Amino acid sequence: MELPVQYKADIITLSDRAASGEYDDLSGPLVEELLGDYFREIGWPLKTGKHIIPDDKGRLRQILNESSQNSNIIITTGGTGIGPRDITVDVVTGMLDMEIPGIMDNIRLKYGAEKPNALLSRSVAGVMNKSLVYTLPGSARAVREYMSEILKTLQHCIYMQYGVDVHKKH
Repeated sequence: MELPVQYKADIITLSDRAASGEYDDLSGPLVEELLGDYFREIGWPLKTGKHIIPDDKGRLRQILNESSQNSNIIITTGGTGIGPRDITVDVVTGMLDMEIPGIMDNIRLKYGAEKPNALLSRSVAGVMNKSLVYTLPGSARAVREYMSEILKTLQHCIYMQYGVDVHKKH
């Protein structure tokens, strides 16, 4: 398989209040900014799509189905906790073809050592159809922390996903 000429990332913010216009979404635009900076740095073209939706399982499934057919990366923000409206992780997990547990486990351990509440995140990462999928908490601070770790492995994940062998031969 060849690497794409242009990469596409879909960013999905799940928030009842942001979807209703009660407040501005800060986490989705931050994901877009950090991802854009990273792709510019590595010299790969990136196009992003953005969605702000309420915490709705059916709507999330619909967007994930569409995005996973056309996007290389899907990043959600919000809905990773243990509250009654935190549905993101449950929906995404049920749709993954393959889970990548190490990324989120590392993030929980790294930031949970300083802030034990970080251990309450149920975030997951994995592969769905053609897409790498990451579920992030909804706070801008958490987005910054999670993205700093995700971006360390993103290019290698993409190489692996497309079967590009970048390992040095012994």
